Amino acid sequence: MQVELLNDQGQASSNVDVPETVFGRDYNEALIHQLVVAYQANARQGTRAQKDRQMVKHSTKKPFKQKGTGRARAGMTSSPLWRGGGRIFPNSPDENFTQKLNKKMYRAGMASIFSQLVREGRLAVVDSIKVDSPKTKQLADKFKAMNLQSVLVIAEEVDENLYLASRNLPNVLVVEPRYADPLSLVHYKKVIVTKAAIDQLKEMFA
Repeated sequence: MQVELLNDQGQASSNVDVPETVFGRDYNEALIHQLVVAYQANARQGTRAQKDRQMVKHSTKKPFKQKGTGRARAGMTSSPLWRGGGRIFPNSPDENFTQKLNKKMYRAGMASIFSQLVREGRLAVVDSIKVDSPKTKQLADKFKAMNLQSVLVIAEEVDENLYLASRNLPNVLVVEPRYADPLSLVHYKKVIVTKAAIDQLKEMFA
């Protein structure tokens, strides 16, 4: 199958052949959803913690007398029923949120995302993305000329100049094929892939 090849002005100058095994898959919404949720879950640190009734700071004095008040019996203010009391089943600081995803599912999900991007017209190919110096303005002017505001660039190699020029642009992310993640592919409005990176994507997800 073919995908449009963009020139320096962001216009489709011609088409380029891409592997159908990566860019021509059927749309699998359930698999893509599972892939994105697993990616976000695996990024969680699980360091949150809550206090139980032993850990909260409180007095051991009985809040009020046992009888005669008409209220329910209470022994300590650390009860989970009280405001400021401990939690009944607190979150521990070493929770594990990771979700296992098979390699075959991951490859199929990524290929499904790439294929859907092609169908929606959000993916295009360029010859290369390079800058002569690590200047943010130089790269920003290049994307402005191509009419790209929110863009994910997948380049075959990210040199120091390209990395330094792109890291301060808020809506631009430049990565190598091995670092392309499902969340970024879904998030950015336009995905630009260099010609040399297509072969790497084919090797990874075909």
